[in-house]
Amino acid sequence: MDFNDVRSKSSVLHVFPFNSEKKRGGVAVQVSDTGVHIHWKGAAELVLSSCKSWLSLDGSVQPMGAQKRNEYKKSIEDMAKSSLRCVAFAYCQCDIEKIPKEDIADWKLPEEDLTLLGIVGIKDPCRPGVRSAVQLCKNAGVKVRMVTGDNIETAKAIALECGILDANGVISEPFVIEGKAFREMSEIARGEIADKITVMGRSSPNDKLLLVQALKRKGHVVAVTGDGTNDAPALHEADIGLAMGMSGTEVAKESSDIIILDDDFTSVVKVVRWGRSVYANIQKFIQFQLTVNVAALVINVIAAVSSGDVPLNAVELLWVNLIMDTLGALALATEPPTDNLMKRQPVGRREPLVTNIMWRNLFVQAIYQIAILLIFNFSGKKILRLQNESPDNAEKMKNTFIFNTFVFCQIFNEFNARKPEERNVFKGVTKNHLFMGIVCVTTVFQILIVEFLGKFFKIVRLNWSLWLVSVAIGVVSYFT
Repeated sequence: MDFNDVRSKSSVLHVFPFNSEKKRGGVAVQVSDTGVHIHWKGAAELVLSSCKSWLSLDGSVQPMGAQKRNEYKKSIEDMAKSSLRCVAFAYCQCDIEKIPKEDIADWKLPEEDLTLLGIVGIKDPCRPGVRSAVQLCKNAGVKVRMVTGDNIETAKAIALECGILDANGVISEPFVIEGKAFREMSEIARGEIADKITVMGRSSPNDKLLLVQALKRKGHVVAVTGDGTNDAPALHEADIGLAMGMSGTEVAKESSDIIILDDDFTSVVKVVRWGRSVYANIQKFIQFQLTVNVAALVINVIAAVSSGDVPLNAVELLWVNLIMDTLGALALATEPPTDNLMKRQPVGRREPLVTNIMWRNLFVQAIYQIAILLIFNFSGKKILRLQNESPDNAEKMKNTFIFNTFVFCQIFNEFNARKPEERNVFKGVTKNHLFMGIVCVTTVFQILIVEFLGKFFKIVRLNWSLWLVSVAIGVVSYFT
């Protein structure tokens, strides 16, 4: 066949675009002065159900008997089990007199009594890395569900290929279900099986929306990927909508929260990884900031109430605040994501930002700092052997020592805050150059403040023994 020659001898009268509800698209083509063919293309088993005849190899039209229909159904099932997407082509003839002369745009194309032309299986292979990405999601406690318009057998085969379904697991209802069956259930029944559904085949866009709503009512945090205009309601309803940047429509992109530029599922794993990293970094900074605030507040309040004087003056607290807010935020909030983040379970919708482990770390660290520094505040002159100094100089040395020790406690506490739930807080620290740089800058500035900016901070220089004791107390804070 010369395609261009055949195409030039026919004219398109009306087009019925592919409809996700009917799973087919059609076109009316005038092939002669009196003859019009209505061609349909779509989901193989649905188009086959509308066929009353089939076209044989010699060009003759044969009636569609029960045996022949079962042969075609078997062929569709075999292709579907091989993860092929089955598409059928069929047509019917229409008299030109039956075509409306006006308002042809509203003409409903005949879709029954079709003649089957052929069935093809299209292979849409999984992208490289999808199977490992799905496994990473499973390890991270993220359940991946597949909602597709494909034949249920094709959906199962593709899900097995990419690891969404386990070959040794249950591959039947309600884990694998058709959209029509899910759609016809009551709201209560949908809610009961929503957790179990892993694959939904032959689904409509509304089925995806119903599944999202059912999962949200159960308290789950739901993310949805989509690319078509029909996916917009589900993308908008989900907690996180992820639209495809390359194949996605503008409507889908506008309804989503995140656009995946490369249309690759492995990028979804990056979204999860970085999302968890940001959340974890916020928790680290909050733990660090609360520890500094609680310790500084309690030390100054107790000292002020008991003696009328405070060991940490306003300028010193400003420097501590700079360490805590600006430098601390930069050091802790820029921690890169680690593999351990993808081994944690997801954070629940109602779980507190400050966890029990964070409260434990916070109180243990704060109590240690408060206890040590208050002891030095009330008995520091004796412990540090400053009796030979003048009263004014001894008081200044004691307060300088408390300030210096407090700062070094925060420096080492930054290492603790890096990994609140792990013992080895130094793991991977050298890879974070910004963190190491901020710790070094803070240490250098503290040395300069104590040794050269005493008049501005109203402090005095410390001898090497007091420096060693300050650093040692800070190092011990790492072990608390």
